[in-house]
Amino acid sequence: MTNLNTHTQSDPMQRIRILTYMMFFMFAMTSDAVGMIIPELITDFGLSMTQASAFHYAPMALIAFSGLFLGFLADSLGRKQTIMLGLLIFSGSCFLFAFSNSFSVFLILLCCIGLAIGLFKTGALALLGDISASNAEHTKTMNKVEGFFGIGAIVGPALVGVLLTQNVSWTYLYIIAGVMCLILALMAWRADYPSVVKSTEKPASLATTMKMIKNPYALGFSLAIALYVATEVAIYVWMPTLLKDYTGSWPLLATYALTIFFVLRAAGRFIAVWLLNHFSWQGVMAYLSLGIALCYVGTLVGGVDWAVGLLPLSGLFMSMVYPTLNSKGISCFPVAQHGAVAGVILFFTALSAALAPLFMGVISDYFGHVRYGFYLATGFAVILFLAMLYNFYRDPAANALTKSA
Repeated sequence: MTNLNTHTQSDPMQRIRILTYMMFFMFAMTSDAVGMIIPELITDFGLSMTQASAFHYAPMALIAFSGLFLGFLADSLGRKQTIMLGLLIFSGSCFLFAFSNSFSVFLILLCCIGLAIGLFKTGALALLGDISASNAEHTKTMNKVEGFFGIGAIVGPALVGVLLTQNVSWTYLYIIAGVMCLILALMAWRADYPSVVKSTEKPASLATTMKMIKNPYALGFSLAIALYVATEVAIYVWMPTLLKDYTGSWPLLATYALTIFFVLRAAGRFIAVWLLNHFSWQGVMAYLSLGIALCYVGTLVGGVDWAVGLLPLSGLFMSMVYPTLNSKGISCFPVAQHGAVAGVILFFTALSAALAPLFMGVISDYFGHVRYGFYLATGFAVILFLAMLYNFYRDPAANALTKSA
């Protein structure tokens, strides 16, 4: 086993945290704006919903690949080097959006972006474990990080909306993100990351990650996160399409439904610190997953008229599920393995984010309306609730989390 010690000082660590917050903010600007871009792609390129969903599942597939096969670099190459490599690839790919108007080229660039995200996100997730004194602090920090991700998810779609209303191409979103990412890469280069001292007979490698997949804690948390992600991506990928032709009594709510969803999700992640200080994380996960399931079931019962209110509301219940499960999964392992386990979790996260909306698109195309895809998402939400109920009553990770505390 690798023994790894980190030497931190309060001020440098605060700067590292802020840099990490901004990386997640920038990542969310592009990834969560895809729901606003897909209708434009369908119109501009004459695509089906299944074809247009490639704009989401292609980069997610590369994030999954990167997390699984390159996640170990955060342990072997180092957190800082892995983060900088990812940021530079991301920035370069974003700038290339200015030189093309081809859907195929856009997909290639998005695949490069997905590869880059897998690199800097595994590095950042491993780093958060390094600078957290306990798994409880790790969970709270992760919720703060995802809170900034939530803010980026608000800014990105809003920015696309402004661009479109001004008859400016949505591709400028990626150019703006490229500039931001280049600045972040420079900040990462100049930042004083925690000095890491390793003593190991066998350095981290791909074999480390492959072995991690067989671990019941890594696999269990990864599958739970995959279920959650399937319910979340259904909202920001397909809800704008579902509500596009809404003609009910709340047209303004339908127009800003995605923004409301992201606002509630971001607000909930900052409230999470208070919740975790007063209640057990297992109980909070059970109640929040129940809220998600009820929002989806209500959508099936009431149709689009209920969906316009319930689907945005689900963002409040979704807010702290992902960061909490992510941090607990990573905290089950020693610091020396955080890069590998973060890569495994990221693999299942991105794989779910790629396949779930794709399957929803296929089902929607087959039955002739996007609402049929939400039947699948409802099934994921119900299974997630059952899994969190089991976690609440049996607490299977208690021993692993106690040992790592």
